[in-house]
Order: sequence, then structure tokens, then C-alpha cells
Amino acid sequence: MKKFDELTEREVLALAIALEEEDERVYADFADGLRQDYPASASMFEAMREEESEHRRRLIELFRAKFGEHIPLIRRGDVRGFVHRPALWLTRPLRIDAVRKEASTMEAETRLFYEKASHRTQDASMRQLLDDLINEERSHEHRAQQLDEGMPADVRADEDKAQRRLFVLQIVQPGLAGLMDGSVSTLAPVFAAAFATHNTYDAFLVGLAASAGAGISMGFAEALSDDGSLTGRGHPWVRGLICGAMTAIGGIGHTLPFLLRDFRVALWAAGAVVCAELGVITWISAALQVGLGGVLVFLTGVLIGSA
Repeated sequence: MKKFDELTEREVLALAIALEEEDERVYADFADGLRQDYPASASMFEAMREEESEHRRRLIELFRAKFGEHIPLIRRGDVRGFVHRPALWLTRPLRIDAVRKEASTMEAETRLFYEKASHRTQDASMRQLLDDLINEERSHEHRAQQLDEGMPADVRADEDKAQRRLFVLQIVQPGLAGLMDGSVSTLAPVFAAAFATHNTYDAFLVGLAASAGAGISMGFAEALSDDGSLTGRGHPWVRGLICGAMTAIGGIGHTLPFLLRDFRVALWAAGAVVCAELGVITWISAALQVGLGGVLVFLTGVLIGSA
């Protein structure tokens, strides 16, 4: 790996060509990943891709004029000082805020590279081109930073709506599904153990085990249901983690009262929590069947524990 100061003018120009090619491809991936949900931002990145392509063409013309046809292979990873770029463009769906931040960082890094290269070169034509590219990269950097402010109000409203829709699809829905499942499915084992043993600590342990088991099961079920590539539901393991955690929380809610030593007090407290849980779930889901199902599961646990 070379230091930047060790590069020859030929290598600096070859590296500039490689950087512009990489930025062009990254912007193409950004545009492709944003096109469905954020068409206005996708159009902007497509325009930036075309400008990066023009930068590369101008750099190649200068390289041919000065050094001939062969362009040596030198990449950002071959030179010390460049920041490692996470492969954000490979993730689907793309997060619009992260993309804008990454684009601004890319342009700032490329501009600093051109500024340093311009100070080093003694060739007038090369310095002129690098200075022109500095101004253009600064324009790109400003465009990425000001994308939110410069976007028309109706377009910004559409993109905000799309972002909220994705948040609901990727975070709220798996979390709500897990909370509902955990609140309902763990009722039977917790109350069966409580009525069978009349021991609050035993009931607590059963509830804790049932909540953890349900969380693991629901987490894997959600993660393996689909990879999100066609549904837009996001990374499967993120969804699985959210769903599993909320499932466990749903079960622990009516399990915690059994930490109380007095059995009757713990039972009434747990019953109150169950009523609150089922009421909230019925209200959120707008489905009476969910609340009715929870009542049936609760009664099942009471009957089995009392047998």
C-alpha cells in the first residue's frame, strides 16, 4: 500500500479515474435502490451518476494525451488515507437518510483528493482539470447536503409518506405481530401453572420460559418468512429480532406480577394486566376476534390448571 505523496502524476490520474468510476457505479446503485420508493431522489442520483461519468471521460482523455492508452490499475484500497466505505448500496431496502449522508461523505472525500492532487501537480493542463473537478465535486457535495431543503414540497411529502410506510412495514408490523402473539400465546401456560401450583414463583418461571421460548420461535419464523427483496419488508434478521423481542415482552407483561409473594394479589394483578393487554390489542388491531382468542386461551389455562 502506497502513501499518497509517493504516487506519480500518472498514478494520481489513474486513481482519479478509478474513483470516478466507483462513484458512478455507487450512484447508479443508489438510483436503482431508491427508484421505487423515492423517485425524486433516484432521479438526482441518476443525474449525479451521469456527471461522474463525464468526469471520468475527461480524466481519461487527459491521461491518454499525457501517458498513452494503458491505464494502470490502482484503487482506493491501494493508497493510505482513504476511509473504508461500508457497502451501503448492497442493502435493500435503502434508507434514504443514510444514502444522502453517504453521498455527501463521498463527494467531500473526492473533493479533498482533488485538492491535494492539484497542489502536487506541476502540469498546467492537469491542474486546470483538477481545479474544475474540485468545483464540480463541491457542487455535488452541496446538492447531497441540501437535498431535503431543495426538494419541492409535494415531492418531499411523497418521500416522507413512503418513508413512513416503510417504517410501518419493516418495524411496526413485525413488532405488533410479536406483541400480540406473546400476549396471547403465553396466557395458558402461565395461568395453568399458577392455578396448578398456587406458587407465584413457579408461575413466574413458567411464564418467563414461555415468553423466552415464544420470542425465539416467533423471531426465527419472522426472519425465515421472506428475505424482503420482493416485499420491501427490510432485512429478515432485523424483522426477526424486533418480532422476537416484542413477543417476549408481550409474555413477560402478565408474568411479572407473579414476582409478588401473595398468590391472590399476584393473581389479581396479573388478571388486570391481561385485561389491559387484550383491550389494547383489540383496539390497535381493530379485530374483536383477537381479544376473543385471548380470552379463550386465558380460560384454557385456568381450566387446565384447576383440573
